Amino acid sequence: MRSIKDYFFILFVSILVLGVVRICNADGLRKNFYKQTTCPKAEDLVRSLTRVKAQANPALGAKLLRLQFHDCFVMGCDASILLDRVGTDQAEKDARPNLSVSGYQEINDIKAKIEQACPGVVSCADILALAARDAVSFSFPTPLWDVLTGRRDGNVSLASEVNGNIPGPSSNFTSLKQLFLNKGLNVNDLVALSGAHTVGFAHCGTFSRRLYNFTGKGDTDPSLDATYIESLKAQCPNPADPQTTVEMDPQSSGSFDSSYFNILVQNKGLFQSDAALLTDRASSKTVQQLRKPRAFLDEFGKSMKKMAAIGVITGNAGQIRKQCGKINS
Repeated sequence: MRSIKDYFFILFVSILVLGVVRICNADGLRKNFYKQTTCPKAEDLVRSLTRVKAQANPALGAKLLRLQFHDCFVMGCDASILLDRVGTDQAEKDARPNLSVSGYQEINDIKAKIEQACPGVVSCADILALAARDAVSFSFPTPLWDVLTGRRDGNVSLASEVNGNIPGPSSNFTSLKQLFLNKGLNVNDLVALSGAHTVGFAHCGTFSRRLYNFTGKGDTDPSLDATYIESLKAQCPNPADPQTTVEMDPQSSGSFDSSYFNILVQNKGLFQSDAALLTDRASSKTVQQLRKPRAFLDEFGKSMKKMAAIGVITGNAGQIRKQCGKINS
């Protein structure tokens, strides 16, 4: 028969385990990971360096969000998108869906500064996750979501892994839903993360078919607001100029807010993949809910935490790159 001492020991262990579970997720990430390393100020350093860059470039938040999304959806959040090609083998950044992705230099700059302060401690994958959050949160009094840390960097980057893993601007709801499910994300995450389109710009070529040749008969997309179509045509004549860009969220592309969902219900979503969110009952209901500013920020933060845990490398796997663009020799 167990003694009272045994029961207290079991209770103590249970409480200890529950406490650990609260701050760690199943993938080995945890809050304030670097506090227990030789670089306890890592997150503060990333935040201060990112703020300087965001002040100089207000579009940085949109760029880094997209960079992180494209990294996590291909082989997990391992900073593989940052790797340069080796020889003739194309890397992820060379794949067509990633040719318009930017923000690489900013991450490389931050990494170089971190390496000067704490060599070989902070991963490029964590820097990307932190910098994306901090660039978006720049104009807010506090960070918009927590970033769990402890990621390590991957050693492989292949362009061939990209196609089929990144949703395109012409994706329908069925394909969007399945792609997100494949990554462990649900419909609510799909809608919330689409809200990132409230900031940034898009090249005309990514949506010009909706304006000039939607079904191959020289027609326009009937799901797009007619007045908005004329406004877009004025900015993007046919054929599309590859250098011309337009706001993804008209009149609000510089503010991280719920405006995206308001224009979406007005049939002014720029991409077919935006309009697709209104074609499903559950998705459309979430769109309506996220029109509330606080609801959007809360749900976006939750979904970013989930996305940032996709396929992470932790423990002794992978490596901590010295430079984000190449694996350690």
